[in-house]
Amino acid sequence: MAKRKTKYMCQECGYEAPKWMGKCPGCGEWNKMVEEVEVTGGNRRGAFAHSQGGATLLSKPTPITAIESLTEPRILTDLNELNRVLGGGVVKGSLVLIGGDPGIGKSTLLLQVSSQLANKGNQVLYISGEESLRQTKLRAERLGIKSENLLVYSETNLEEINRTIEDTNPSFVIIDSIQTVFHPEVTSAPGSVSQVRECTSELMRIGKTKGIAIFIVGHVTKEGSIAGPRLLEHMVDTVLYFEGERHHTYRILRAVKNRFGSTNEMGIFEMKEFGLDEVANPSEIFLEERSQGAAGSTVVASMEGTRPVLVEIQALISPTSFGNPRRMATGIDHNRVPLLMAVLEKRMGLLLQNQDAYLKVAGGVKLDEPAIDLAIAVSIASSFRDKPTRATDCIIGEVGLTGEVRRVSRIEQRVQEAAKLGFERVILPANNLSGWQGPKGVELIGVSTVAEALKAALGV
Repeated sequence: MAKRKTKYMCQECGYEAPKWMGKCPGCGEWNKMVEEVEVTGGNRRGAFAHSQGGATLLSKPTPITAIESLTEPRILTDLNELNRVLGGGVVKGSLVLIGGDPGIGKSTLLLQVSSQLANKGNQVLYISGEESLRQTKLRAERLGIKSENLLVYSETNLEEINRTIEDTNPSFVIIDSIQTVFHPEVTSAPGSVSQVRECTSELMRIGKTKGIAIFIVGHVTKEGSIAGPRLLEHMVDTVLYFEGERHHTYRILRAVKNRFGSTNEMGIFEMKEFGLDEVANPSEIFLEERSQGAAGSTVVASMEGTRPVLVEIQALISPTSFGNPRRMATGIDHNRVPLLMAVLEKRMGLLLQNQDAYLKVAGGVKLDEPAIDLAIAVSIASSFRDKPTRATDCIIGEVGLTGEVRRVSRIEQRVQEAAKLGFERVILPANNLSGWQGPKGVELIGVSTVAEALKAALGV
């Protein structure tokens, strides 16, 4: 017989306590403890238990050498950008979590994907817990969606959702959103830690046992992370973040967790009147408004997964009006700016200790790889000296604390992307020059130190 036990859990870190506390001992946050009712006993099967002939079959320990190795079958959508981020398409039986700011386009993206999958003969069930059927129909008309295989269902009760999945037997299910779905056996309110955990666990069991690919939408907090317990991201197979400014048309889809592919891939979309359209060549988008002959502007070839992307890094160096100079950065790690400025001051003799520094990656892209170090350093020196770089220069390299320029990975793909967009010179680490041949019409300048790079780029 099932027994109920009351406990308290932190919404931030999942710390459990027998009584309510104002401050969580685990993460130190205030007013995050939420009451939960734990049901023990009864007939509860695991997520990977399955039934055959009315009997429940549980998995048993198996030698790893006896397990058959199979390639996961994938279903391709018409959005190549989404296929790339997912690792080559949608995997059957996978559980995908998509998070993003309100109004960023999560529902639009999933409704488009639902239509594309339905047009290929797949039965798709779109479950909306936030919008009525008429509201979903209005969005579908705006997107030009007409498919008999796309079923729309407005429900938040998980038992009713499970029953509908049993009756319709779809190949794909979209839950929009997980914070609105509730399990009737859990007494807490929808969106609470226990409800989100229990509902996600049940959806995972449904997807794994029936081979249904399930997409669930997750709300985000004001800090930008997905709302609910961190356990939610551990349970699913793939976690995607939909980023971008609501007042701009471009959207970036990133994978921060993917059990079936890389977590470094990035997909770029443009929000248009009739839905999201993929951007095949993002480098052109990021460089189309670049100013010619402006000091403090450099172009770097950054790798986003397997794709090279050319972006512009801008720097503005000006004398400080306060006692402590300001160091601000958008799109790159703000700790990297004072580090590279210290290298320029120590190794190059640039007096930057009384200068404010403002750096930005144009286009709203976030870069976090070490290959952008040299471009940042050249941008800072260019703005400080008020000497522009060549408009046809691309700068690549990692900078060490002793002023050396270190080799980077996938240099061939970076240079090929620069050549495709018409760049005539590429300043890169000297250790990356051996073992390959650069494209015609592109001059490769190998440098070993920051001093050599500044001389090549600025002539100083």
